Amino acid sequence: MRVVKAVAGLLLASLLAGPALADCTPRSLRLAVIPIKAAQDMVREHQPLLRRLSEAAGVPVELVLAASYESVVDAIVSGGADIARLGPASYVMAQRRAPGIEPFATFTLSAGPFTPAGSHYQALLLTRADGPDDVERLRGKRVALSDPASTSGSLVPNMEFPRQVGVPLARFFAALVYAGNHDNALQALLDGRVDAAFVASERADAFLARQGLAGTALKVLWRSQPIYYDPYVFSAGLCPALKARIRKAMLEEPQALAGFVASQDASGLVPVSKAEYAPLQQMMDAAVPR
Repeated sequence: MRVVKAVAGLLLASLLAGPALADCTPRSLRLAVIPIKAAQDMVREHQPLLRRLSEAAGVPVELVLAASYESVVDAIVSGGADIARLGPASYVMAQRRAPGIEPFATFTLSAGPFTPAGSHYQALLLTRADGPDDVERLRGKRVALSDPASTSGSLVPNMEFPRQVGVPLARFFAALVYAGNHDNALQALLDGRVDAAFVASERADAFLARQGLAGTALKVLWRSQPIYYDPYVFSAGLCPALKARIRKAMLEEPQALAGFVASQDASGLVPVSKAEYAPLQQMMDAAVPR
């Protein structure tokens, strides 16, 4: 009887282990990233990270460039991606749909004209240097945003800014122009196609540096509360052994990814968990109509 029980136990264990073993031996992995800048720049900049992750996982890692933040959310929720870089708010949106999604790494940021050193940034409302000094003078003007699912380029401004002006964005501004990413929104502002722009503080820092412009080229009329920076996340179905290898590859031996980190206008990679995004999640939950 003991032998029968032991054999039955081994058979049950092997049946339970089968799917897990299959998940741990994929032919490839997919890394999806939110559209932060031009596609050709993102492809070039991500090559060191793709090589590092491929070596760690033992399989090719493919970069998935999405047209929108929502596309990346759909990919990580549906299994179309195994790893993703999300914005903080798009992580909250993804985690609502698939609670097993796990944040594991984020960047540390160097200090810039608009952003302190660390892992926090802010949503900013910017105008040109010759623009108005008072938010009220933007009433009835055109404002650029980045993507409807962008934390600092749409969601946080839509939640926080109306508290200051007393009306929703769509009633305060004459037109809301979605530019697709922060760089496009900033360029539209400098070109005079819009009167102001809601963007991430660290993206404004990086944009000015690439353009060779001083921080005084832009004027801050509003700042959000600090926001914890973009998380890299694992899909809910990714094998624990692969998670461990990927986490180690990204968070240990900082010099191995120094070039990639610098290309992302950051100073390092550090561990992160759900706890860091809890304040944002609470704010977003409170904003959902009941």
